[in-house]
Amino acid sequence: MHSNRSDGTDSPAAVVREAHAHGVRTMALTDHDMVDGWAEAEAECLALGMTFIPGAELSTTGGPGVGGMHLLAYLFDPLEPQLAHAMRLVTDGSEERIREVVARLQADYDIEFDDVLAEAKGAPPQRPHVAGVLVKNGYVNSVDDAFDEILSSSSKYHVPKPAKGNILDVIRLVRGAGGVPIIAHPVGRTDGVMPQKNLEMLLEAGLAGFELDHRENLQNPAGLARLHEYAQDYDLIVTGSSDFHGERKENRPGENTTQPEMLARIIEQATGNEPTYAPNDAA
Repeated sequence: MHSNRSDGTDSPAAVVREAHAHGVRTMALTDHDMVDGWAEAEAECLALGMTFIPGAELSTTGGPGVGGMHLLAYLFDPLEPQLAHAMRLVTDGSEERIREVVARLQADYDIEFDDVLAEAKGAPPQRPHVAGVLVKNGYVNSVDDAFDEILSSSSKYHVPKPAKGNILDVIRLVRGAGGVPIIAHPVGRTDGVMPQKNLEMLLEAGLAGFELDHRENLQNPAGLARLHEYAQDYDLIVTGSSDFHGERKENRPGENTTQPEMLARIIEQATGNEPTYAPNDAA
């Protein structure tokens, strides 16, 4: 789940309240490349009798033979120097990157950087905030359409994120910080099937599993089926998520969940951090 500390629309506390209203009682906040919302979300979880799992969704480039992916990291130590440095390298360049995206768009669209800042509501500006302005200005009908039609990574308006590590190095950094690395919606918006040799490279680096129960994965049934086979053959952790972003996406809290036994495996593997249990769940 994502808050307005990265590319969601709601505060961390409001994300927790929305999750609670949808029946969720254990949740992870996984803002992009930052942990700024943890304390607020944790406090609200405790107030509502929920269990909080600290996490983040990390940006990566491709490694040798492996395409770029987003990596979910759960229960890592946010003060571990190497991972903390890698996350700062990504977030510190966010505003400059988005200024350049807007500058490129201005050749063809009526859009101002101040409007993007207003859309971000105090959070570091990111591409979804640009997409939101494009929707408000009537160029597309939805944020998803903005990404598909205007802001895709192959468009002339795209500016790569700065200083992202390759997927293999970031997996190692997460493990070094005591966290558990899970690839986020690994087959969404693609039509490919991950080769076994690529999987084995990821596993050698320390990958724990895949987020398979996610609405975007349904767009690639063949790829999803193959990853389910890999998960069974290699005894991998399989997670689900809503990938809630507030009003920025249609995804609702609790639409896909992680089985308790899979969460237990994540907690067992983690050495960098612990869940914050609701008082009546503490053991």
